[in-house]
Amino acid sequence: MADQQQPNQEQPKQLPDAASSKASAAKTAAPKSTSAKPESADSSSPKTAKTGLLWLVTLLNLLLLGGAAYGGYWYFNQHSVTQTKLDSLRSELNNELGQKHSQIASKASTLEQQLSAQAAATQDVLDGEAAQQATVEQLENQLQGALAQIQELDGRRPTDWLIAEADYLVRMAGRKMWLEKDLRTAIMLLGNADQRLKSLADPSVLPVRALIAQDIQALQQVNPVSEVSVALALDGLVKQVDKLAIITPKEANEFTSEAVSDSASDWKQNLLNVWRSLVDDFIRIEYRDEPVEPMMTAQQEWLSREQIKLALQQAQAAALASEQTLYEASIERATAIISDDYILSNSDVSGFQSALSQLKNTDISKAIPTELSSQAALESLLDSRVKRVFGEGASAL
Repeated sequence: MADQQQPNQEQPKQLPDAASSKASAAKTAAPKSTSAKPESADSSSPKTAKTGLLWLVTLLNLLLLGGAAYGGYWYFNQHSVTQTKLDSLRSELNNELGQKHSQIASKASTLEQQLSAQAAATQDVLDGEAAQQATVEQLENQLQGALAQIQELDGRRPTDWLIAEADYLVRMAGRKMWLEKDLRTAIMLLGNADQRLKSLADPSVLPVRALIAQDIQALQQVNPVSEVSVALALDGLVKQVDKLAIITPKEANEFTSEAVSDSASDWKQNLLNVWRSLVDDFIRIEYRDEPVEPMMTAQQEWLSREQIKLALQQAQAAALASEQTLYEASIERATAIISDDYILSNSDVSGFQSALSQLKNTDISKAIPTELSSQAALESLLDSRVKRVFGEGASAL
């Protein structure tokens, strides 16, 4: 703006100079009119240039003023719009803040109520905890007294229950051996008892383990023949008795029918032979020169077979009871009946007798020990270590 106003300030200074020059020129050179025209033309050209520049500057000033006015208007308009938006946002924010404040106030009141209730519950818990603490202290005192008494007891170790378990296994082995004659299970139970004592890792139980090993060896030396297998073999023979061929008396005279010949000259003999064959089908005459042996009746055959079955069943019972003498006597009685009443040349009878002979030679006697050496030792060890402490129960404490 200062640059644009400088031409306006210099212009009045130049105009008096031009007027004075024109006056002097008119006075001195009045008759020279021809030379004065070019000078006036020359003096008007700078004036026109200065006027155009002035107008240009003025125009620029007007444009700047218009731009500044428009900018001010635009800024005022935008400021009013922005202010309106800010007012609306401020009102919304105030509303939200009011709602949040009311919610927070309600939650704060609820929380205060909960805190008061929690404080009351905490106080109750603290009171109960104090009572429980007093009870715990009393129980601790009692426990310390009980522990002091337990420490005074001798021979108390956590693994001593294994001795009680080993004693139980040895007792079970005795029951299996004496009541059920099950030596295999008895040996297995004794082995398990030895494993229980071995897990103690206590040298003081070695004598008891030695006695258990002695009992196991004694049971392993007993006759291993299974009485059940022998009884089942005898039962199989009982079922074959009905198939044995029994002896029947032979006929003294045997009649043979003569065949008819093809010769025509033997017509009389052929006719006689045909007649005899027809008659023999209806009437039979036997001639005996020796005493006739009586045939066994069906009842006698049944009785013979039942006697053999009874003898074999008695042998079964003797085998299960390990009675060697009764077992052999029953088989001998069955063999004697077969030799008297049955055909020995028959394959079934001979095979039956061979099976009886093999069973007779089987030793079923078993010398089962009457007691286990380890049982008394385990009972003594159990009394000294476990029963003295745990058998008395609460009275030991």
